[in-house]
Amino acid sequence: MAKTYRVEIAGVSKSFRAVQALKDVSFNVRPGEIHALVGENGAGKSTLMNILSGVLRKDSGTIRMDGLPVEIPGPRAGRRLGIGIIHQELALVPALTVAENIFISRLSRRFGLVDWRDLNHRAGELLARTGFPEIDPRATVANLGVAYRQIVEIAKGLSENVRVLILDEPTSVLAPQEVENLFAALRILREQGVGLVYISHRLDEIFRIADRITVLKDGAVVRTVCPAEITPGDLIGLMIGRTLTAMFPHRDSRAGAEVLRVEALNRGGKVRDVSFAVRAGEIVGLAGLVGSGRTEILRAIFGADPKDGGTISVGGRRLRIHSPRDAVLNGIALVPESRKDHGVILNMSIRKNITLPSIGRLAGALGIIRQRKERSVAQTLAGKLGIKARSIEAEVADLSGGNQQKVVLAKWLGTDCRVLLLDEPTRGVDVGAKAELYRLISDLAGGGLAIVMVSSEMMELIGLCDRVAVVNRGGIAGVLEGAAITEENIMRLAVQKGTGGIG
Repeated sequence: MAKTYRVEIAGVSKSFRAVQALKDVSFNVRPGEIHALVGENGAGKSTLMNILSGVLRKDSGTIRMDGLPVEIPGPRAGRRLGIGIIHQELALVPALTVAENIFISRLSRRFGLVDWRDLNHRAGELLARTGFPEIDPRATVANLGVAYRQIVEIAKGLSENVRVLILDEPTSVLAPQEVENLFAALRILREQGVGLVYISHRLDEIFRIADRITVLKDGAVVRTVCPAEITPGDLIGLMIGRTLTAMFPHRDSRAGAEVLRVEALNRGGKVRDVSFAVRAGEIVGLAGLVGSGRTEILRAIFGADPKDGGTISVGGRRLRIHSPRDAVLNGIALVPESRKDHGVILNMSIRKNITLPSIGRLAGALGIIRQRKERSVAQTLAGKLGIKARSIEAEVADLSGGNQQKVVLAKWLGTDCRVLLLDEPTRGVDVGAKAELYRLISDLAGGGLAIVMVSSEMMELIGLCDRVAVVNRGGIAGVLEGAAITEENIMRLAVQKGTGGIG
């Protein structure tokens, strides 16, 4: 007897003018299965899911739901068939309640009025079905954390009798415990027979939650496997065409003179007596759990948050840093955790973003920007970092995540900084772009920069850093070096009581 899939895509192709986005793609999801879809940006994942949800029309191929052929001419048709999609940018109205968001398109009415009791009751039932009965249907969404907002999105899909739920990078802004809560909800949905498509760049999550994994590359299916049949390194090889070890460039760790020294840095209860030093050509990682104080340490060094005590020295000279401007003038640059909120101005050109911090150098005697010089500086830095765009006049919003991050790096290189602070530098970029960023970071260290890098990805810390300082409850719990930089050692220090120390 033939196996019936919850959804089955067979031989689907899609072109955008001369670009072949999908080539004869076949993909299926079983009832009660979490099927991960992985690949680099541009591999075709979004195109395939947009076809499945009705946002795009396929050029050829067939789609079946529970064995029956279907056509999906638009998103409304997709929802009627029971196909839901949760995008990385959540589509909730913050000012409305949980229940109002869940039933926003079909509020129940009696005599022209909303039946609030019935609305809240039904919303509560759906939230309980996801395993989160503690979420109050009457709560305003703006007052919920990101993880609970994800659950509200899932409940919204269930309210439409979803049979297939697509999740696009659902954990990109979640803390570890919030990820666990989301996974618990997904497992409940799996038990209820919902077919789930899970898209993520975080391979550790893929191996934990997925029943099967399909790899897309250049618009075609490379392979579908069970997690037990493949290693993370081999999966990366299928995605990008090179091995895991090739992602991290070999680097001669010949550090020079000390560049940055932080001593007894304090900031409220979030940064406690932190001391460490970084030499020229060295990459020092800051590891730790979310909320441990890693980001707060970088912000205090950069002057984004006022410190309560402690000293910061660059090149042996003690600095007075009261603002980011003071930090930049003294050779310290920060690539923030959220590039879209704090790293770049999305609706400005690549050229203007790159030259923004160094605009004073590009102005003439009357304060007028010398545009020829500005273009030359921007073009040189864009070329040095391999920013892929039609021109430096393209808006940053039109770039991929990896290229946006290169723009952030380029703008600081234009300031001749000596210390580079990196906060989650590869967050939200695909595996191939990560490999490019690893090479850039390694090259910058090789050029003599002192680099401090916060990362939640163990692989990055182990593959890139010369030393790793583990932050616990705002303090340095220990410093690891060389072969001692292991996941086990990092986690051991991350969960024990932290203490200050000089690295």
